[in-house]
Amino acid sequence: MTETLEVVDLCLPGLNCPMPVLRAKKALAKMAGGTLLRVVSTDRHSLADLAEFCRQTGHELVSQNTDEAAGEYVTVIRRRED
Repeated sequence: MTETLEVVDLCLPGLNCPMPVLRAKKALAKMAGGTLLRVVSTDRHSLADLAEFCRQTGHELVSQNTDEAAGEYVTVIRRRED
Protein backbone atom coordinates (compact mmCIF):
# COMPACT_ATOMS: atom_id res chain seq x y z
CA MET A 1 0.00 0.00 0.00
CA THR A 2 1.40 3.40 -0.98
CA GLU A 3 1.03 6.28 1.44
CA THR A 4 -0.05 9.58 -0.12
CA LEU A 5 1.64 12.58 1.43
CA GLU A 6 -0.27 15.81 1.75
CA VAL A 7 1.65 18.80 0.40
CA VAL A 8 0.60 22.35 1.19
CA ASP A 9 1.90 25.06 -1.16
CA LEU A 10 2.77 28.49 0.19
CA CYS A 11 3.64 30.97 -2.58
CA LEU A 12 5.18 34.19 -1.28
CA PRO A 13 6.31 36.32 -4.23
CA GLY A 14 7.66 39.74 -3.30
CA LEU A 15 7.85 39.09 0.46
CA ASN A 16 11.20 39.64 2.13
CA CYS A 17 12.66 38.61 5.48
CA PRO A 18 11.16 37.91 7.95
CA MET A 19 7.81 37.36 6.21
CA PRO A 20 8.54 33.97 4.55
CA VAL A 21 9.49 32.50 7.94
CA LEU A 22 6.51 34.05 9.71
CA ARG A 23 4.08 32.82 7.04
CA ALA A 24 5.63 29.34 7.11
CA LYS A 25 5.35 29.25 10.91
CA LYS A 26 1.67 30.22 10.72
CA ALA A 27 0.94 27.62 8.02
CA LEU A 28 2.76 24.84 9.90
CA ALA A 29 0.78 25.59 13.06
CA LYS A 30 -2.42 24.66 11.20
CA MET A 31 -1.04 21.46 9.66
CA ALA A 32 -1.00 17.87 10.91
CA GLY A 33 2.31 16.26 11.83
CA GLY A 34 4.14 14.73 8.88
CA THR A 35 2.51 17.03 6.32
CA LEU A 36 4.83 18.69 3.82
CA LEU A 37 4.93 22.45 3.31
CA ARG A 38 6.42 23.74 0.05
CA VAL A 39 7.44 27.39 0.39
CA VAL A 40 8.13 29.29 -2.85
CA SER A 41 9.75 32.67 -2.30
CA THR A 42 11.47 35.35 -4.35
CA ASP A 43 13.71 36.29 -1.40
CA ARG A 44 17.08 34.56 -1.77
CA HIS A 45 17.66 34.82 1.97
CA SER A 46 14.58 32.69 2.64
CA LEU A 47 16.66 29.52 2.08
CA ALA A 48 18.99 30.23 5.00
CA ASP A 49 16.21 31.72 7.12
CA LEU A 50 13.91 28.72 6.69
CA ALA A 51 16.77 26.26 7.29
CA GLU A 52 17.55 28.00 10.59
CA PHE A 53 13.85 28.06 11.48
CA CYS A 54 13.69 24.28 11.01
CA ARG A 55 16.81 23.77 13.11
CA GLN A 56 15.35 25.82 15.95
CA THR A 57 11.83 24.36 15.88
CA GLY A 58 12.42 20.68 15.12
CA HIS A 59 10.64 20.61 11.75
CA GLU A 60 12.46 18.57 9.10
CA LEU A 61 14.13 20.44 6.25
CA VAL A 62 13.39 18.06 3.36
CA SER A 63 14.90 19.98 0.44
CA GLN A 64 15.87 23.37 -0.93
CA ASN A 65 16.12 24.32 -4.60
CA THR A 66 16.96 27.47 -6.49
CA ASP A 67 15.59 28.48 -9.90
CA GLU A 68 17.75 31.53 -10.65
CA ALA A 69 16.11 32.08 -14.05
CA ALA A 70 12.67 32.37 -12.45
CA GLY A 71 14.01 34.08 -9.34
CA GLU A 72 12.36 31.44 -7.13
CA TYR A 73 13.70 29.77 -4.01
CA VAL A 74 11.86 26.63 -2.93
CA THR A 75 12.03 25.03 0.51
CA VAL A 76 10.17 21.86 1.49
CA ILE A 77 9.54 21.31 5.21
CA ARG A 78 7.97 18.30 6.94
CA ARG A 79 5.96 19.35 9.98
CA ARG A 80 7.18 17.70 13.15
CA GLU A 81 4.97 15.25 15.02
CA ASP A 82 3.74 16.72 18.29
